[in-house]
Amino acid sequence: MADLTDEKPTAGMRLRKFADKIAVEAEPGLTAAQLMLTNHDLKPVEPARRQWGPWNFVGFWVADSFNINTWMISSSMIVNGLSWWQSWLCVWIGYAIAGCFICATGRIGAMYHIGFPVVSRSSFGIWGSLWPVFNRAAMACVWYGVQAYIGGHCVYIMIRSIWTSWDRKTIPNTFSEESGTSTADFASFFIFWLCSLPAIWFPVHQIRHLFTVKAYFVPTAGVAFLIWAVVRAGGVGPIVRQPSRLEGSELAWEFVKGVMSSIANFATLIVNDPDFSRFAAKPKDAFWSQLFTIPIGFAVTSFIGIIVSSSSTIIYGGDPIWDPLSLLERFIDDGGSAQRFGVFVIATAFSLAQLGTNIAANSVSAGTDMTALLPRYINIRRGGYICAAIGLAMCPYNLLTSNNKFTTYLSAYSVFLSSIAGVMCSDYYLVRKGYLEVKELYDGRKSGPYYFTMGFNWRAYAAYIGGIIINVVGFADAVGTPGVPIGAVYVYNLNFFGGFIVSSLMYWGLSKLFPVPAVSETWMEVGDEIEDLRVAYNASGDSQEEGDGLGYNEKGDDRKMV
Repeated sequence: MADLTDEKPTAGMRLRKFADKIAVEAEPGLTAAQLMLTNHDLKPVEPARRQWGPWNFVGFWVADSFNINTWMISSSMIVNGLSWWQSWLCVWIGYAIAGCFICATGRIGAMYHIGFPVVSRSSFGIWGSLWPVFNRAAMACVWYGVQAYIGGHCVYIMIRSIWTSWDRKTIPNTFSEESGTSTADFASFFIFWLCSLPAIWFPVHQIRHLFTVKAYFVPTAGVAFLIWAVVRAGGVGPIVRQPSRLEGSELAWEFVKGVMSSIANFATLIVNDPDFSRFAAKPKDAFWSQLFTIPIGFAVTSFIGIIVSSSSTIIYGGDPIWDPLSLLERFIDDGGSAQRFGVFVIATAFSLAQLGTNIAANSVSAGTDMTALLPRYINIRRGGYICAAIGLAMCPYNLLTSNNKFTTYLSAYSVFLSSIAGVMCSDYYLVRKGYLEVKELYDGRKSGPYYFTMGFNWRAYAAYIGGIIINVVGFADAVGTPGVPIGAVYVYNLNFFGGFIVSSLMYWGLSKLFPVPAVSETWMEVGDEIEDLRVAYNASGDSQEEGDGLGYNEKGDDRKMV
């Protein structure tokens, strides 16, 4: 008989060895199915990593509010006919409502210390959750590239404020005119992209320090920009004296669209807030801090944007310059070294703002979602780097050309995430009344309460599709399709509310008609009572078949403590 010890390793053996080597950290004792459902970054956050206090959430949202998109949030409303105070009121109302939605989804993560991919398993099913997770991950990768390119514009201004020869108009351009970029702009974008990579390395519970620094530095620079512009103009400009150009129903609908655009701007963050709130030391730490900071932070930033843009009409004449980066470029052209130094500091602040926003809204979200898609080999860090690579490879400057409506598609598509949020909130607050069996969210067996039908909860998908259908016709109008009925346009004007309300009510109704397992008859949040955070079937020496302290009726009746 041949000596097996002398057998040479085959290609299959080498491949398995390599696969084992690149596998990420996971709890011992997991089955093959569980290895597709969990790893260290997906499991409930243990007390040692629950380091986000209320002031960390305040710093997080203050930092997130000071970015280019928020600065310009009121511009489209004013251009469409609202007065400055009406558009600003839209921002206050819209972000106050968005703050409520954020707290609603964030409560789940803060109570049970699980992220969006795991939360969605209770409503969409163990395997059914992969579709909404993939949706969120894909959007995060695309937006990462778009936001990084805007950050590259900040870097371009920083370099040009030091060396005025760094000019896209004079540096030989190796890109075509149709590409939407130039050699100088691409180089600046690549520098920003490259400098962003170290920030992805740090664990989520540690990057709170980045947002703390940003919360001090960026708002200070924004206020300095405001004072500088008003002093140069000798006043706040004509926009603050410009009345509304609309009346009656046109004014009312434009106001509604302004409020809804503010909410829709938060659609992705509403869905994935559990990715951050799960690191809260206590559930209340993620409630009041988010509820008040979100509307205040975003309203203050948009107000600064309105006044600075209004002042630009006095400084340079003509139409207001809504893009703060374009205004900073004008400051470079007509100023000396002292003015260029001021531009450098403000552009640096905007670069930090874009970095923080990209990490919070896209990198961490995509990393967490990719972790759920392939948990044995991807963790949040690896997912973040994959997101960054996709953001570079997709050449985001092609999407930002003036004749490309891709960003319009992205902005409009984001409201369909309201259907996912509606199902999640309905499942947690109306159907389960706050009760989740965390360990079962990592159970891939057919007997698990969140397995439903082949791992998919058809009730959730029916409600999800229902929330999309109500908006899909109006969505066609938003992306420029002619001939859309006016009634569908009006419905779409209420897009996030429409999708959220329809999907949540449908899910609640279907769950009443066809009951789901693992629910409570009364309000019962038990996250703080969970001490054993291991998810392996034989952890603590038990299994579901042996009894885990809970009885389960497979007919879908309420689970009760035994």
